[in-house]
Amino acid sequence: MTAAAVLAQAVLLGGLAPVLPGVVTRTKSWWAGRRGAPVLQPAYDLVKLMRKRAVYSATTTALFRVAPWTVLGATVVASLVVPLAGPALVSFPGDVVFFAYAWGLARAAMMLGALDTGSPFEGMAASREATFSTLLEPALFLLAGGVGLVGDVDTLGAMVQVRGHDATGWLVWALSVVTLTVLVQVEAARLPVDDPTTHLELTMVHEGMILDHSGPDLAALQYAAGLKLATGLALLAALFVPVGLPPWAAGLATAAGCLALAVGLGTVESLTARLRMRAVPAYVLVALFAAGAAVLASAWHGNGGAL
Repeated sequence: MTAAAVLAQAVLLGGLAPVLPGVVTRTKSWWAGRRGAPVLQPAYDLVKLMRKRAVYSATTTALFRVAPWTVLGATVVASLVVPLAGPALVSFPGDVVFFAYAWGLARAAMMLGALDTGSPFEGMAASREATFSTLLEPALFLLAGGVGLVGDVDTLGAMVQVRGHDATGWLVWALSVVTLTVLVQVEAARLPVDDPTTHLELTMVHEGMILDHSGPDLAALQYAAGLKLATGLALLAALFVPVGLPPWAAGLATAAGCLALAVGLGTVESLTARLRMRAVPAYVLVALFAAGAAVLASAWHGNGGAL
């Protein structure tokens, strides 16, 4: 991989992180008939937070101070295996497992930071996060297994390039879109699973875990959330990018796809309400069932069956 390709991927993913949340918010404002905040408002907020001083509760330990930067570091590392402008920066057999557990490390660090405060609201939010991730992680592994079987590939970059050449291939592709859509909504704390704009502690999940963070620590968590959204949308957009494009064209197509998906995400959030908390696990199970169906379809195809 050339230095230009490395720089292009870093700029694309790093630049989309503060932009995509702004696109979602601006889309929701348009649907509500309001002017709304500028698209770059999340970036302005990050700069403002970096200029402030972090405030720490006397009940917290060093774990609380380390958690935000662990979340950011793990999220950045996970993004390295996602292909944008051509091949991913890091690619090796089984890198989807590395990707899943890098996100898992970020989630665990955020939960531990929340529990370190001793706040009942943050503990409740961490408990909900643990429940949702328990249901979601098997879906990601099942999907990787199904796509890997039907496409005979073992890297994340190759998996997102698997396209349907028969009924089974197209079915697995469609199930991949469903699974990744739910994954993005859960991991990025978006509606209908979570509401990033809520201020009611009883309904918070992601926002509930970062209530006590401030200053640069909060900026790290907010940027990590934006980067996770960009990473998830990049994976989803890669399923629609034609295979065989030059790196510069693939990068532009992926970036355009991320922006289009952000508009679509804002539209969905404008037309739907957040699910009741007890209904969220059932919604997450949609991804698990879709990924399981992808594995069954791939196994049937491998045995010579016909759909």
